[in-house]
Amino acid sequence: MVVIGSMIGAKGLGMEVLLSITRIEVGRGFEAGISIVFLAIIIDRLTHSGVGRKEQ
Repeated sequence: MVVIGSMIGAKGLGMEVLLSITRIEVGRGFEAGISIVFLAIIIDRLTHSGVGRKEQ
């Protein structure tokens, strides 16, 4: 979703991935892509921990 958002002009990590794809900069794309993955994992863990507390 972040990369798709960058295609319509949104700034951020998605724009870094999009620019690296268009300019064929593998290192820059990998760095931005792995950052997106780490952020997704952190957000997933935070939301799952909040749900677990509500159920108890």
